[in-house]
Amino acid sequence: MIASEQWLLIDDDAAFLEVLTRALSRQEIEATSAQSHAEALSALNEKAFRNCVLDLNLAGESGLQLLPELHTLQPDLNVLVLTGYGSIATAVEAMRRGAINYLCKPVTVSQLLSGFEALATVPDLRPEPPSVEEMEWEHIQRVLNEHEGNVSATARALHMHRRTLQRKLQKHSRWRN
Repeated sequence: MIASEQWLLIDDDAAFLEVLTRALSRQEIEATSAQSHAEALSALNEKAFRNCVLDLNLAGESGLQLLPELHTLQPDLNVLVLTGYGSIATAVEAMRRGAINYLCKPVTVSQLLSGFEALATVPDLRPEPPSVEEMEWEHIQRVLNEHEGNVSATARALHMHRRTLQRKLQKHSRWRN
């Protein structure tokens, strides 16, 4: 690794960001953390980064919505998407939106480094099938992405009350952390 390499870490889990930042510093990688879309965009406007680690779920919002904005601000940014619940559908969507790789949590620093080195390899999906709750979450995320993050339109498409959808998004965010 190049000394003082710059990475942007985007995740709503502060403890995860702190541990990852320390681990990367041991590899001579300087990391800037962001816990929201706004913080991520602000960081990109202030500094140039080589690599970005982007969580798929940012406090109930989809990290996939942020991907095109990241590339608009820094076209050469390598973005690796992390998720607690991997699926082929979200992996394909992440790659379609410009991610170079897609990994399932938990990950080690060596796996992240390999993920950037192995640019756009086959996603590392879990061997066991997802639970019903995970399948529901993936479907909600897919429909939310189709409606560009619009919760009201997503609720209509899912034939669900908007407040029910908002509760599911909030519950999943709390459950994951």
